Amino acid sequence: MKCYQCGAELTERDYCPNCGAGVKVYKRIIALSNKYYNEGLERAGVRNLSGATESLHQSLKLNKSNIQARNLLGLVYYECGEVVAALSEWVISKNLKPDDNAADEYMELVRNDPARLEMFNQTIKKYNIALNHCHQDRLDMAVIQLKKVLSMNPGFIRAHLLLALLYLNDGNYSKAKTEAEKSLKLDSGNVMAARYLKEAESMMLPQDVKSHDDSTKKVTGNVVRYQSGNETIIQPIKTNVFTKSGSVWGIVLGIILGIAAANYLILPARIQEVNSTFKEQIGTISEESDAKSAKMGEYEQQISSLNSEIENLNEKLSTYEGADSTGSASEKLMKAVAIYLESPDNIDEIEAQLEDVNIETAEDASVSGFMDLYNDFMTLVGSELSSRSYAKGYEAYREGDYETAIAALTKAFQYDETNVDALYNLGNSYYESGDTDNAKKTYDKVMNDFADTSSATSAENKLAEINNATN
Repeated sequence: MKCYQCGAELTERDYCPNCGAGVKVYKRIIALSNKYYNEGLERAGVRNLSGATESLHQSLKLNKSNIQARNLLGLVYYECGEVVAALSEWVISKNLKPDDNAADEYMELVRNDPARLEMFNQTIKKYNIALNHCHQDRLDMAVIQLKKVLSMNPGFIRAHLLLALLYLNDGNYSKAKTEAEKSLKLDSGNVMAARYLKEAESMMLPQDVKSHDDSTKKVTGNVVRYQSGNETIIQPIKTNVFTKSGSVWGIVLGIILGIAAANYLILPARIQEVNSTFKEQIGTISEESDAKSAKMGEYEQQISSLNSEIENLNEKLSTYEGADSTGSASEKLMKAVAIYLESPDNIDEIEAQLEDVNIETAEDASVSGFMDLYNDFMTLVGSELSSRSYAKGYEAYREGDYETAIAALTKAFQYDETNVDALYNLGNSYYESGDTDNAKKTYDKVMNDFADTSSATSAENKLAEINNATN
């Protein structure tokens, strides 16, 4: 263990032998972080992925430089189907420890398998489409999309959980129970899956719920032995009087008397009752047949209407695919990260990939892990990208090309939210282009977020100038 202040190797004493800094609390924090890592490792070993995620997060809260914990967290995310979150953890790990890091191998496996990476991209897109269907109350379409997602990536736990929830909402409790059980096989500690399973079983009939305690039966001599769990139950075999006495003639006489009674007393009445029942059933079947014929006419009309809707949806889909051929924000972000990992100096390609990624309008920004990966990536390249966009925007501002200046300065501030010059000149560009509403909003942001800077004073003067002009 090394000193947090000077980096010297620590001894058993409570202070650093090199700089004299107190390290007693520091050692306890590191030990506790390692304890949570070991706990997460044990939970991951028994596929309690939710518990492992919780323990590893606790470990990283105590020591963000715990490389083993961060790499394991990435593997847990990857096992859950959360590829973006996994890449985020490995990129951070690589940044903290550039040499001799297992994260290199993990990212190399992802990068060298384009087909698998494309499959993950498609599952994210389809899962987002399913979420959108749910928000618009098109639950049947959401179920179809989720089935496609799970056919491509059966380990996507969140898709299993959402499908189970949709089945519960539809009253299909047996399928909901199946999806919840699949989630628990992938993640034995998933609380949400356990809740869905309990809810599904509580709504099912007792005979439909499979018992988890399989009992066995074995006949030995005159007793039956039942094995139920860890208990053995011994029950004697029931015998009747005729078997004990061996009176075969009594059995034969009973059979003859029973047949005679059936022929002369019971059988005629039973035949009449069966005929009456058959007549009632024939009448009921005839009525049901007429009702089904009427229903078939309604169903044919519904099928015609649905076919028309499907054609309209296909036309809209083809229009959408033609308009957006560049891919999702997640795909572009992951391509930019892959370019950086392969060639960190290739800023031109990285900037080209991120050119159309707008975090304020991107649908993928709601996906778990997208913003984490974006923010972590910006800590590596955001400053340089912001400088390049600012230079382009400021040059356009000076030349009077305010449309280009607004676009470039907006990207500059998006890449680096500490770039006050980009924000102030964005306000100037809005002002010079005649868009006083956005200019006022931008100047207000400069004054609020960068109050102690000269740009805030200039923004205040500009804002007063706008207000005086409007009054």
